[in-house]
Amino acid sequence: MNSVANKVAVVGSGISGAVCASILARNGVSVTIFESARGPGGRMSQRREVTEDGRELVFDHGAPYFTVSKAEVWDLVREWESRGLVAEWDENFGAFDCISHKFLGIQQEGLTKNYVGVPGMNAICRALCQETGVESKFGVGVGRLEWLEDENLWSLMGLDGKNLGQFQGVVASDKNIVSPRFTNVTGRAPPLDMNLVPGMAVKLQDIPVIPCFALMIAFAEPLFAIPTKGFRVVNSKVLSWACCDSSKPGRSATCERWVLHSTVEYANGIIAQTGLLKPSEATLKKVAEELFHELQCTGLDISQPFFKRAHRWGSAFPATSIAREEKCLWEKNKRLAICGDFCVSPNIEGAIVSGIAAASKLSSCW
Repeated sequence: MNSVANKVAVVGSGISGAVCASILARNGVSVTIFESARGPGGRMSQRREVTEDGRELVFDHGAPYFTVSKAEVWDLVREWESRGLVAEWDENFGAFDCISHKFLGIQQEGLTKNYVGVPGMNAICRALCQETGVESKFGVGVGRLEWLEDENLWSLMGLDGKNLGQFQGVVASDKNIVSPRFTNVTGRAPPLDMNLVPGMAVKLQDIPVIPCFALMIAFAEPLFAIPTKGFRVVNSKVLSWACCDSSKPGRSATCERWVLHSTVEYANGIIAQTGLLKPSEATLKKVAEELFHELQCTGLDISQPFFKRAHRWGSAFPATSIAREEKCLWEKNKRLAICGDFCVSPNIEGAIVSGIAAASKLSSCW
């Protein structure tokens, strides 16, 4: 037991898992993060693209910003702000009505504080994954979680069948670890056998998600026809949100970069035609054209971008909250915590709150 004393595996490096790992490490727990992607962040990740002429572009193609209302989150955000990891995105926001072709209710400065990671949304997760006591393994997907009853330990195996180690506790911050969606995408059973945690089974059976396509576009000149740096799109079956990514603090201003998000209706329509597997380049090109065409149909003076690429978020945005009071799911006897925005509220703050709660549960074990 001494060789694995106070060792915890955290599956997923989104903000919930990263916050949980950081708090555990500060409490003296040895933490290993396993992330199937190349870098941290989940839907707070930053996308790097290279144009045909070799120019590098970066986009926050998932969550554009976050807000704070809870005291425990304020404490963390103030610390991150002092470290230069976050800054307030102090711009006006509003809505655009596709029927009247008018901007509505442009928000005045100071009414709401919107925060972003600096120099990208993934900056917070990246810093937390590098803290003392946290070991991060990127590009390593977890294929199986096995409970060793005799040793009272968890054993983790990779998607390639390799042994990833044994741990006293596990935090799963990726809902797909138990979701049938994992099977639909990979053809394999979900990593966590629900028979091991029957008390959680009902809540975790099938968490509904909201799909979304994001369009990343870059312009040589500013879009002066748009009077706000972020706006909801109403009365559109295709677009739901648009923001000027390059207007955020700490971003390069060599060109103007925008990120558009599709409606759920539009994304579901595409997925119904193409399935849940990774979309083809042809599909992504078609989506990019359609999303940009919808922006042009607003009647605004929109020039042609020199870069345009779409990305699909298949399951990043939860459509429900399964543990609003508890803030995370907890199996004390097996020292298993499941956390994420799908537990508290479907936003960044909800994910942070859930990660804090999961860390508290694990910390109480020792």
